[in-house]
Amino acid sequence: MTSEIESKIQDSDLSNAELISHFREKCKICGHHRIMHNDLGACEGVMNKPCTSGCDKFEAE
Repeated sequence: MTSEIESKIQDSDLSNAELISHFREKCKICGHHRIMHNDLGACEGVMNKPCTSGCDKFEAE
């Protein structure tokens, strides 16, 4: 992790536990974790496999 990103995380006042729980949420459409979705909400797949669900928006369970 770059120092710039580390600094942004520290400045956000979010704990590691909060960040981890955020990224562990799963999409209702494709079932992949939030971390597999890009900044536009499209699923980029998991384990180097593309997502074929047609998911284009993350929705927390």
